Amino acid sequence: MKLLLRLCFCLSTVLPLAHAAPCAAPFAQGDGWELAAPETSGFNANALCVTLTALAGGKDNIHGIVIERHGKLVAEMYRTGKDHSIRRGLGVWPPFAPTVEFGPDTLHDVRSIGKSVISLLVGIEKQRGKIGALTTPVLDYYPEYQDLRSPLLNAVNLEHLLTMSGGWKWDEGAQPNNELRLFWKTDQLRYVLERPIVAPPGTVWNYNGGGTTILADIVSRVSGQPWIEVARKDLFEPLGILQWEWVTDLRGRPAPFAGLRLRPRDMAKLGRLMLNHGRWNGRQIVAEEWVAESLKPRLSVGFRSPGNQPDELHYGYQWWDGTAAWHGHRTPWSAAFGNGGQRIFIVPELDLTVVITAGDYGSDAMGAKVNQLLHTLIATVSD
Repeated sequence: MKLLLRLCFCLSTVLPLAHAAPCAAPFAQGDGWELAAPETSGFNANALCVTLTALAGGKDNIHGIVIERHGKLVAEMYRTGKDHSIRRGLGVWPPFAPTVEFGPDTLHDVRSIGKSVISLLVGIEKQRGKIGALTTPVLDYYPEYQDLRSPLLNAVNLEHLLTMSGGWKWDEGAQPNNELRLFWKTDQLRYVLERPIVAPPGTVWNYNGGGTTILADIVSRVSGQPWIEVARKDLFEPLGILQWEWVTDLRGRPAPFAGLRLRPRDMAKLGRLMLNHGRWNGRQIVAEEWVAESLKPRLSVGFRSPGNQPDELHYGYQWWDGTAAWHGHRTPWSAAFGNGGQRIFIVPELDLTVVITAGDYGSDAMGAKVNQLLHTLIATVSD
């Protein structure tokens, strides 16, 4: 284990960290972030240290935590742990899980957080006038799939894709599941569109990365360039996100529903972008209206979030919505979720972003732990 690079207090034992003690200030990277101390950012610094110290010394396979408030990084922590890249999970690399020494410049699988990014790309193209009303039927974009027309499929529109309420029979819990089959299909769009529709569009939420794949393709069609180029030029570069990867399949296609890899510090930039209503460093990158519409709770997902969550979670435009306890009341949060414990939580009332990366893919237990961790971290905010 490498020595800790920065300490804010003495530790009698070396914690399993690769790059920073839990109470250390974030690293000065020259990547657009200003830094601030917890005590000057409205945190109970001792409570935050206790929480992160316990996390650092624990056995959970959590790889990183980045906390920002009011546009400044407040805490940054990384650990060494086992990881299982989506490349391996989808059979592109050999299926083994190595131990990785995570740090501020290490790319991490963010899995379905990529779905939230695709939603931002839709918003960018809508702002440009390339995408019209969200009530536009999906098949209007696909003259080559007119043979699939039916009364139910004709009714599926862009908003249904964004809210995962297209009504298709789709299961991402079983093995092999529809997402895995989608990854290997030659014609991914037809695979999604020809799935049976078992609920009227817009009425039932059902998790579906196939709809995200269609949204990404529509971004490509209306922009006249691959959607991944829209992400690079119109989202990542304006945010100063220069280190990133979108995993491709054996046909060279990036997987919009799961393949994104980012640094946790850059994940926090996406959170700050949403908290700033689509602005970064004074530049409007995504329309303010789109950000508001994306984060608005629209459909109940039908279950509660583990971690002291009394009400059901809801879903917006590829963003999740819930509440957390703070100072005697429930405060709303929104989040981008990724399999394995990847999270970008934003808490508007507190002007707070919490980023978590972890490596227990397919684990409901890890999902519960990171959701509970949000509640624990919010409790350290004093004002």
